[in-house]
Amino acid sequence: MKSRKLLLFMMLLGILKISAQNTSLTGSVVDALSDNPISGVILKLEGTAYVSKTNTEGIFIFSEITLDTGNYILEISRSGYNTLRFPVNLNTNGNKQLDFIPLQPDLMKEQIQLATISLSESELSEDQSGADNIAGLLHASRDVFLNAAAFDFSQTFFKPRGLGSEYSTVSINGIEMNKFFDGRPQWSNWGGLNDLQRNQVFANGLVPGETTFGQVAGNTNINMRASKYAKGAKVSYAGANRSYTGRIMGNYNSGEKQGGWWYSVGLARRFANEAYIDGTLYDANSFFASVEKRLNSNHFLNFTAFYTPNTRGKSSANTQEVFDLKGRKYNSFWGFQNGEIRNSRLKEIQEPILMLNHFWKVSERTRLNTNIGYQFGTTRNSRLDFGGTRLVIQPDGQESFVGGGSNPDPSYYQKLPSYFLRFEDNQNYEAAYLAQQEFQKDGQIDWNSLYNANETAFDSGGNSVYVVAEDVTKDKLINVNTILTSSINPSILINGKLKFSYLISENYSEVKDLLGGTGYLDVDFFSEGNRAQSDLLNLNRIAEEGERFKYNFEWQASSAEAFVNAGFKSKKLDSYLAAQVSQTFYQREGLFQNGNFPDNSLGKSEKLNFTDYGIKAGSVFKLSGKHLFEVNTGYFTKPPTLRNSFSNSRQNNNTIPGLKSEQIYSADASYIFRSSMIKIRITGYFTQINDATEISFYYADGLSGLGRNSTTAFVQEILFGIDKQHIGLEMGFEAQVTSTLKLKSALALGQFVYNSNPNLTLTSDDFTEAQNYGESKLKNYRIAGGPQRAAQLGFEYRDPDFWWFGTTLNYFSHAFADVSPLARTSNFATDSDGLPLLNYDENIAQDLLKQEQFDDYLLLNAVGGKSWRIKNNYIGFFISINNILDVVYKTGGFEQSRNANFRTLKEDRDREQPVFGSKYWYGTGSSYYANIYVRF
Repeated sequence: MKSRKLLLFMMLLGILKISAQNTSLTGSVVDALSDNPISGVILKLEGTAYVSKTNTEGIFIFSEITLDTGNYILEISRSGYNTLRFPVNLNTNGNKQLDFIPLQPDLMKEQIQLATISLSESELSEDQSGADNIAGLLHASRDVFLNAAAFDFSQTFFKPRGLGSEYSTVSINGIEMNKFFDGRPQWSNWGGLNDLQRNQVFANGLVPGETTFGQVAGNTNINMRASKYAKGAKVSYAGANRSYTGRIMGNYNSGEKQGGWWYSVGLARRFANEAYIDGTLYDANSFFASVEKRLNSNHFLNFTAFYTPNTRGKSSANTQEVFDLKGRKYNSFWGFQNGEIRNSRLKEIQEPILMLNHFWKVSERTRLNTNIGYQFGTTRNSRLDFGGTRLVIQPDGQESFVGGGSNPDPSYYQKLPSYFLRFEDNQNYEAAYLAQQEFQKDGQIDWNSLYNANETAFDSGGNSVYVVAEDVTKDKLINVNTILTSSINPSILINGKLKFSYLISENYSEVKDLLGGTGYLDVDFFSEGNRAQSDLLNLNRIAEEGERFKYNFEWQASSAEAFVNAGFKSKKLDSYLAAQVSQTFYQREGLFQNGNFPDNSLGKSEKLNFTDYGIKAGSVFKLSGKHLFEVNTGYFTKPPTLRNSFSNSRQNNNTIPGLKSEQIYSADASYIFRSSMIKIRITGYFTQINDATEISFYYADGLSGLGRNSTTAFVQEILFGIDKQHIGLEMGFEAQVTSTLKLKSALALGQFVYNSNPNLTLTSDDFTEAQNYGESKLKNYRIAGGPQRAAQLGFEYRDPDFWWFGTTLNYFSHAFADVSPLARTSNFATDSDGLPLLNYDENIAQDLLKQEQFDDYLLLNAVGGKSWRIKNNYIGFFISINNILDVVYKTGGFEQSRNANFRTLKEDRDREQPVFGSKYWYGTGSSYYANIYVRF
C-alpha cells in the first residue's frame, strides 16, 4: 500500500514521461482504502480529445497517442472520490504501464451530495406551476451557484435564469424524458431512486450534452446502466416533515459476474398520512431493475426498467382572507370521513418505463449507442363534481335539469365573511360572524353532507348530486434513437443523434366514486336541450363508477429530430458548434360529440406540423490554468406543446389560430477563476423568447361584447404572440480558508419581463363566437414564478474525523404575483354593452393594475452529518433544518380574473376584505430532514 502511494507521489512530481509518437498509456485505478479496482473512472488529457475510462477491473488504456511532445495535465475523476490532476511530460518513446493508481474516497463529499439530492427532492411540488424545475440540478454539477440553486434556493421555487423545466432537457440512458403535453419532465416517474441517479452528466445553459442538442436552460443525462454502478449494497431511512414524513430505500449492485453479467436492483417507499400542509397524504413506491450483458469486447446490451407508482394529496392556493383566518398550513381540499383524512384532489401516477440500450465500440475512436424506450400507464387527478340529478321536460318540450348541488369547497367565496360584507350599504354582520366562526372551527369538506345529499336525491327519484371524478391521461410513448460519438483526431470530437418519438394519449373524465349514489347524469347543469349533452351519441346518459363522462378524446403526437455537434480542443481553446433540425406533428380525435360543438368535436382535427431548427456555438478560452473565459450563443425554434396547441381540447377540435413555434435567442459569457483555494464563476446572460402561447381556464365576470345579459362565463383564455426577456447575472464563490473550513456565497440578479403586448382571445361554451379583446398590455410586467433575485452567504466545516456541518443565510427578493392578462385589455375600460365605462379614471386604473411584489425575506438553513468506516462498510447520517427562524413568505400567487373590468375590480379593492383577492402559495416553516444509511 505504501509503495503504491509512493508511486503516486512520484507521478505528482512529474517523473512520468510518455512518448508523443504512437504511444500507448495503460494502468489501473484502485480504491485507496480497500485496494479494490474502481470501474467508471474517467481519465482525460486536458487540452486534447483523448479520454479513457476504466473497465470493471479498474484498467484504462490510451492507445495511439500522437501528440506533440510537451507537458500535459492528466485528470482522474470519479463520483465519490477526490479528483487527481497532475502534469505529464510527453517526450519519451515507448508504451507506458502505470500499474496501480490509488484514488482517495471523499466520504464527506458523498454525504453532502446525497444530502443535496434528498433535500432537493423533498422540496419538489409539481402542483405549483414552475416548482418542478430544480430536480435536474440535484447533484449534476460541482458549480457553487448551481448547488445553491438546487438546495437552498429550491424551497422558494427559484428558477435559475427564470426558466422552467420546459426549457431544459432530461434524459435517462440517452432517452429524453420531457413530455409532449407540457414540455416538462415528470420527476415522479423516477422519484425515490436517488442513489441510482448519481451517474449524471450535466451541461449548463446552452452547452450541448453528450446525448442531446439541449435547450436554453441546460440538459442532464442520467446513466442508469447496471455496469456503471459500483459493487455493493446500501439501505437508508429518512424522516422529515416536508413533502413526506418517512422514506425507506435500498439497492444492490452486483458488479461484474461470471460471463460478463451485471445487475442492479432498487426499492424505495415514501409515505405520509399528512405532510407539512394539512391533508396532504403521500404514498409512493419505487422499483428499479437493470441487467447488462457483455456480448463481446465491443458490444454491450443493457435492459433497464423502473416503476414508481405514487399518490399525493394536493393543496390549495388561498386568498389573504383565508390565510388570516386559518394560517399557512390550511388546505381546503380535504375533510374528515369516518374519523380519517380524505383529500378530494389526489394526483396518482402509474407509468412504468422500459429501456433497451445497445452499446457498440465500432473502433478505438468511435462509439454507437442505440436506444429504445417505452413508457405507458396513467396519470389521474381527482376532484369533486356536482350538477343536475333529474331530467325534466318543460311544457314547451324543452329539457332542463334540476337538483344541482352547491359548491362544496369550504373556502368558496360565498362561504367566507367577506361575501356577507360586500355591499357597503347592506352589510350582514351576523352572517359574516357566523361564517367566520364556522370557517375557523372547521373549514373543511363535509363528506357526510355530500353522502346525505346523494341519499336525499335518490329518495326523490334523482341521481347523485356529488361525485368524485378523475381527469385521466393514459399514455403510450415509444422513443427510438441512435447516438454516434467519434474522435476524428486528437483535437476534434463529433457526436450526433437521430431520434423518433410517437405518442398515443387517451384523455377522459371518469366517475371514481358516486358517494353512495346510484349514477350521475352526464349533462351540463347550466345549459339546456342538446347543448347540455356531453355526448350527443348517448343522450342523458347515467354514468356509473368507472365509466367515462364529460369528455373523451385522443391525442396523437410524433417528433423526428437530428442533431450534430463538433467539439474542437487545444491547449488554449475549447470550442463547439452544434446544429439541430426537427419535425413535430399533433392531432386530436374526439370520441364524444359535445352538445355545444356538435360539428367540431367528434372525429379528427386538422394536423398541426412544426419544422424547427437551431444552431449553437461556444468557446472556453484558457488564459492560464487559473483564468478561463467562456462564451455561448444560440438561436433555435421550439414547437408549442400539446397543451398550448388546442384551445379547448376537452370539448372540441379547435386549434390556436396562427400558431407558431417559439423563437429563442440566447447568449451568456462567464469568467472562471480556479485555484487550490478559491473558485469563482461570474456569468452574464441574455435570453429572448418570442411568439410563445399560453392557455388558461377560469371564470370571468364583467365581460363586454357578448350580446347577452349575463357578463359571466367559464372561459378559455388564449394568449398568443408572447415575447419574454430574461437578463441577469449569476455568481458563485468558494474559498477553502483552511483544510477543514470552506466559505461559499452565491448571487443571482435577474430581470424577467414580458417584452410585448400579446393578443388575447376568449372562447367558451357560454358564447358561440370567440371574443377577441386585442392586445393585453403586458409589456414590462414581471414574469411570475419565484424570486428573481437571491443571495447566499455560508460556510462548510469538514472535520478529518469524517463529520461535517454547514449553514447558509439566504436572501430573496423581487418575487411577483402573476397578473391577469384579461384585466390589461380593452375590456377593462369597456361596459357590458361594448361602450366605454363611465367614471373611468386612468390614474386609479394604473394603481389597480400595478403588479404586486412580495416582501423580501431571509431564510437560515443548516445541514450536517457524520460517517464511519467499519472494515469495508460505511455508516452515516445527516440532518438538515430549513427556515430555522420560521419566516412566513409567499412562494407564488396570481390575480383572480373574476373582476375583468375597472368597475368590478375597483369595487372589490375598495372593500376592507376583497371577495376575489389574489391567491397565494406559502413556503414551508421550520422543517427538518434526517437520513441514516449503511453501505456495505
